[in-house]
Amino acid sequence: MTGQSVASRVFRLLDAFSETKPALTLSELSAQADLPLSTTHRLVAELTDWGGLTRGADGRYRIGLRLLAIGSLSPGSLSLRERAMPFLEDLYEATRQNVQLAVRDDLEAVYLERISARGAVSILTRVGSRMPLHATGVGLILLAHADDDVRERVFAAPLERFTDKTISTTKHLREVLATARRDGYVVSDRQIEMITQSIAAPIRDASNTVIAALSIVVPIETDSHMLVPAVRAAGHGISRAMGWRPKAIRR
Repeated sequence: MTGQSVASRVFRLLDAFSETKPALTLSELSAQADLPLSTTHRLVAELTDWGGLTRGADGRYRIGLRLLAIGSLSPGSLSLRERAMPFLEDLYEATRQNVQLAVRDDLEAVYLERISARGAVSILTRVGSRMPLHATGVGLILLAHADDDVRERVFAAPLERFTDKTISTTKHLREVLATARRDGYVVSDRQIEMITQSIAAPIRDASNTVIAALSIVVPIETDSHMLVPAVRAAGHGISRAMGWRPKAIRR
């Protein structure tokens, strides 16, 4: 442990939390971060006092509201969420299903917003959760428009499977990404759960760069192609709010 800064130890503690492990005991934090229990106890106490962690009645620690508030201030995220919300809400009101907004963080899609009705189909994602790019609608859009080196790293790594329908070969993934770039949307069919599908579209900024993606997640029996125009229109609306303008049509 010699030579490690306090900040690096705090980062390791925070990295111990994940979508599958949102709540951890002090001992689990110590083991996950590979820190002595005494050090973990001291740092966790300071983080809890500050509001970065919160301790539940079960004795487990969770990410606190102070960190969530700071995370919302990351470059562009607040502006993106604020400008996207009216369009996400319109799409939600028209469908009463799950509407999501996500950005890319390296090889994962991170969900910034989700609106869901009580009777909407159940999904695994929530605000702040992460999913691999190849297995979700928003992830496929973000990957399709990512730099070549990002795609090559995804192609070179094993593709995690969630269902029998999850894209599992590089050849299939390349084909889906090419179609997503050509069509301006993608349908992700039963990749995470066998009862759902998602329709996703890109969001661009003033430089025409894809900075985010939105999607609607619906039951598998829904005719996905009936929803494509609404999803693409919402993507165009948010893009315009972010400064994007379509290229003039040349005659």
